[in-house]
Amino acid sequence: MKKQEKKTEFQWTKKDLLSLYDLTAEEIVCILDTAEEFKKVCQRNVKKVPALRGKTVVNFFVEASTRTRMSFELAEQRLSADIINIQADVSSLQKGETLLDTVKNIEALQADLIVMRHSAPGSHKLIAPLIRCGVINAGDGAHSHPTQALLDIFTIREKKGGIKGLNVSIIGDILHSRVARSNIWGLIKLGANVTVAGPATLVPKEFEKIGVRVCHNVKDALENADVVNLLRIQHERQTAGYFPSTNEYAAFYGLNQGNAKYLRPDALVMHPGPINRNVELSSDIADGPQSVILEQVTNGMAVRMAVLFLVAGCVKK
Repeated sequence: MKKQEKKTEFQWTKKDLLSLYDLTAEEIVCILDTAEEFKKVCQRNVKKVPALRGKTVVNFFVEASTRTRMSFELAEQRLSADIINIQADVSSLQKGETLLDTVKNIEALQADLIVMRHSAPGSHKLIAPLIRCGVINAGDGAHSHPTQALLDIFTIREKKGGIKGLNVSIIGDILHSRVARSNIWGLIKLGANVTVAGPATLVPKEFEKIGVRVCHNVKDALENADVVNLLRIQHERQTAGYFPSTNEYAAFYGLNQGNAKYLRPDALVMHPGPINRNVELSSDIADGPQSVILEQVTNGMAVRMAVLFLVAGCVKK
């Protein structure tokens, strides 16, 4: 394990968290350091603090979610916030109301924070400047998923002691993945060497323009990697056949006992979930000693507590 990176004093100043692309390295580290303190809270017998007592958080999910929504709800409860949950299928969006009108009405009810997931890329950047509420992006189309990337980076830092100089390989459907984009932006800013791998149809060479190594051979991505992050094949985002079949994808790009021999013994295996077992990775690898998948879930709680706490502190009424 590497020596833990030295913490820096930094004052958070943003009322929104929309994308890691918008953050500086110092802002990312500020979130990670704050999450480290909240993880200690999560490990106590009494896992609740009054940090957001009197604050109202609206979880507005226009796109389906299980893990992210549950993680945010629990994080909000542990911060003692008042919580309102809204789903698109029971909201006025179904009656033709615009997204902006919906969030304006939420704001008029004196909400402090809106945690929103939406299928349209850039939807959060549209509304955030137009309302006083803090806006936290819980995923927008194939564009960005900042809290997932933050919990991934937090887990890497916790296990490896730092990010700078690490070799991180992200394998799978990069083209449609908001998780991949957010991880790439965050990891590069913190000094990691990032490789993306998968079928040429899902890993375009354009990613090289932002300083990422692109390869289409899994062996090349696994060798010398400190971290391997496997991405879910997103059938719901694909409008064309990007590979012949899931069986062929698993054979050429899945992580299994056959190609795990190329991994370093201390390499971490990650996955944002949900896993397509025996497609992106075999069950024995997913449940094996190098896997930190469940630790990612645990760390997601602390990271989202940190984000809610920091953003809420900058919301002015």
